[in-house]
Amino acid sequence: MKIYDDKHIKNVAFVGANKSGKTTLAETMLFEAGLVNRRGTVENKNTVSDYHEIEHERETSIFATPLHTEWRNYKINILDTPGLDDFIGEIASTMRVADSIVTVVNSQHGVEVGTEIIWNYVDRFSKPTLFVINQIDNPNADFDESFNSIVNLIGTNAVKIQYPLVVDGAQCIIDVLKMKMYKFGPEGGKPEKFEIPEDQKDIANELHNELVEKAAENDEALMELYFDKGTLNEDEMREGIKKGMLNHELFPVFCVSALNDMGTGRLMGFIDNVAPSAADLKPEQSVEGNTIECKPDAPTSLFIFKTLYEPNLGQISFFKVKSGEIKQNDKLENSRNEEIEIINQLYIMDGKNREPVEKLSAGDIGATLKLKYTETNDTLRTKGSDITIKPIQFPAPRISKAVTAADKNDEEKLNDALKKIHSQDPTVTIKYSKELKQQILSCQGELHLATIDWTLKKIYGITAVFEQPKIAYRETIQRSATTSYKHKKQSGGSGQFGEVHMKIEPWYEGMPEPEGFNIRGKDEIELDWGGKLVFYNCIVGGVIDTRYLPSVLKGCLEVMEEGPLTGSYARDIRVMLFDGKMHPVDSNDISFKIAASHAFKAAFLNAKPKLLEPIQELTVKVPEELMGNVMTDLQSRRSIILGMDSDGKYQSIKAKTPLAEMYKYSTTLRSITQGRGSFSTKFSNFELVPNNVQESLVKTE
Repeated sequence: MKIYDDKHIKNVAFVGANKSGKTTLAETMLFEAGLVNRRGTVENKNTVSDYHEIEHERETSIFATPLHTEWRNYKINILDTPGLDDFIGEIASTMRVADSIVTVVNSQHGVEVGTEIIWNYVDRFSKPTLFVINQIDNPNADFDESFNSIVNLIGTNAVKIQYPLVVDGAQCIIDVLKMKMYKFGPEGGKPEKFEIPEDQKDIANELHNELVEKAAENDEALMELYFDKGTLNEDEMREGIKKGMLNHELFPVFCVSALNDMGTGRLMGFIDNVAPSAADLKPEQSVEGNTIECKPDAPTSLFIFKTLYEPNLGQISFFKVKSGEIKQNDKLENSRNEEIEIINQLYIMDGKNREPVEKLSAGDIGATLKLKYTETNDTLRTKGSDITIKPIQFPAPRISKAVTAADKNDEEKLNDALKKIHSQDPTVTIKYSKELKQQILSCQGELHLATIDWTLKKIYGITAVFEQPKIAYRETIQRSATTSYKHKKQSGGSGQFGEVHMKIEPWYEGMPEPEGFNIRGKDEIELDWGGKLVFYNCIVGGVIDTRYLPSVLKGCLEVMEEGPLTGSYARDIRVMLFDGKMHPVDSNDISFKIAASHAFKAAFLNAKPKLLEPIQELTVKVPEELMGNVMTDLQSRRSIILGMDSDGKYQSIKAKTPLAEMYKYSTTLRSITQGRGSFSTKFSNFELVPNNVQESLVKTE
């Protein structure tokens, strides 16, 4: 395969709502360039991109798939992404390595919910972006309405490069950059070129002039040329459009019929000639603060943006060459763990097809197999170079489930499979909660969870059980209580004896020292699960030897690790040990630990014990017209509304909501907002649960 330099490699991510036609467009581009002999379709389950069994079953993209094509001495790497935000991790990883974003819009529906959600990520990355209005030959297509929906999404910097027209029953596209009309036959493919019809010249000229002005706005030299000549030639316009795209201030809009191969070649030509390459983008800064130059003669650095496990191949690592060159058998250092990886195999990937190559240069995208020490987000670099590429910031999970194997013999197998799933998709997180005694799987939504379940069953042969996770409550007390306990055990020989008298009371930051006690010592223990235990030695006259005090403290801590109400962690209590007895022969550490645990538990239950529940800080972003339904639902979840702010066409609602009320919120929000709402949460604090909730929980436990 030909080796392309950094100026002739274009990396584009196809994004857009589900069913907008991204996979079909990618397939048609491969066909146009002669990379495939016949075009597959999603319905026939034979596209290059959607090749996984689960994608065939669901007839939709689940994974981001790298492809490539070659067009007029340029190489275009295509990253075909899913259209559902449950798989936003796949979209985020491809955006990280794309040089330009191609946002595909279905001309029957315009900008849909999926596009709105994905646009938030596109806008955050500020990558050069163009829009493609697809399916223009569909009887229900409405190009103008679709274009208006793009303007509503991003503003007036959307500018038409093309618009569709039907002439004598034939589908045509008028191009206002080249000022030509392309006429397509029923089978699509290569069009005939014509002058723009007389009845379209005024419209085309107006759009052309608008495009000239937009192009000139992005460069002072071009603006001067425009003022001098009153116009710009095609090359000057291309230069201005590219600069506008680089500034994230100009968004060209094209039209195609991907299914019938209309306009695809022209789109590819624009990507070649105008869309920025990696070398055109502002150089990245490494974690260490160094500039990463996208040049083949710079020190080599690769960024691993995606990991995939294939049954017959094992681990596939996809990377972008950020600088330098990579050749077969090169040895590179992993910046995270300083392990050396040997790149034994080097490929260009087109779906499941591999094309071996000897070398890849800066700006290109490739893959290798069976790296030993490397994961997604890692940097491989020339040993001794000071380059660590900034990692992808994956979105936080939105739903959580407790997961176990239906067959207990499969638990170890399940753990191994979940580790691979996390490695392949970092938006899936797995952790074992010692407190809840559950393994918690967190992901992006119910559909995301369904694909994980499918993968476990079909790929790894494991039936998993998913359940609502327990809630990590805390226990505390609301008043003081005094108690004593004598532990006495005699079973021949030396026995056990320990007696303790203690007072416990609620602790809070800054409270005064206890009165009426002779304080001999004080321990403040920062509890691993939050809060404190403050322990006072108030023993007078040596009735309990100081060597037994650590055992008394340990007995209290053991009860706090499994609170008397529900078995949850206890917190924010102080203990005054003020009296007791010991035996010269039978007293020992275990005796005082047992006595203390019984005394502490009895005092706790007499001190008006109370459950605390975790509260989440919830931010919901929703179209203004749907706020009422969202607010009603939040109030039904015991939420406290903190405030509302405008965010463009959306309203941002901030609330505090008990974690116990957040179960299946993702599904509910999607339902009541028709998928247009999004949310994020983070832990806020613990608060007292209402009495009726506590009663039901204590009964349940």
